[in-house]
Amino acid sequence: MKTTIGKLLLAAGVCAFAAPSFAAEIVVIVSPKNPATRMFSEQAGQFFLGKSTLFTPVEHTDGALRNEFYKKVLDKDATQVKAIWSKLVFTGKASAPKEYASSAEVKKAVAADPTAIGYIEKAQVDDTVKVILTVQ
Repeated sequence: MKTTIGKLLLAAGVCAFAAPSFAAEIVVIVSPKNPATRMFSEQAGQFFLGKSTLFTPVEHTDGALRNEFYKKVLDKDATQVKAIWSKLVFTGKASAPKEYASSAEVKKAVAADPTAIGYIEKAQVDDTVKVILTVQ
């Protein structure tokens, strides 16, 4: 019994160190052709919850970046956001955002569509996209 508890504590410690954390700065981007120049977190969050159709959200499949964005901008976790989108899709009120596996793919999709909005690591920004919000 004593060794089992010790093994569990050891496993918990290993998991704590192995748990993904995301320390990079996140920015919200749009196409340079989009007239928007600045946005507040609350505004950006509306698009990623399907509450506004002014911009088309482009989503990440990257769990760590996605979770950090949801936490900081929406104060929600990924399962809560997924449930909101599932309800919107099921009721026919919206289509789920397109998802891309990397920031490079999100950046490319946003650059190609003047109505698109996405988020990437600040280090990935170049002149193909315009930063309208730095997520704090």
